Amino acid sequence: MHITRFSAGPDGESTFTDVEVALPHRRADGHGHELVSSARWTSPHVQFAVLPEGLDQPWHPAPRRQLVTVLRGTVEVGTPDGHTRRFSPGDTFLADDVATRGHETRTVGGPAEVFFVGLPDDGTWDDL
Repeated sequence: MHITRFSAGPDGESTFTDVEVALPHRRADGHGHELVSSARWTSPHVQFAVLPEGLDQPWHPAPRRQLVTVLRGTVEVGTPDGHTRRFSPGDTFLADDVATRGHETRTVGGPAEVFFVGLPDDGTWDDL
């Protein structure tokens, strides 16, 4: 499973990378299907939020390491290197730039509903 991560690059600024979430676990569901899944992670919190129409946040770091899933609407994130990515319903990204000047965030075409899953501060991407 592919997701986008933004974190500190070699220059200390936020940058995008594409990462693969490993799905090493397999189990039968008893109805003839095989389910595959990732490792389990402990979350210190989960939260739903509505980002309003017209949201246009200037540079800011993620408040904590967190997975963000867009449930409705479109969220655009920009990094200092001039790249932007848009995330639509069903897209998940890892906001992992807590020690940088951060990223820009805006909503596109209306409000967006998102789901945040906080990750432990002491983890690394390899822990996911």
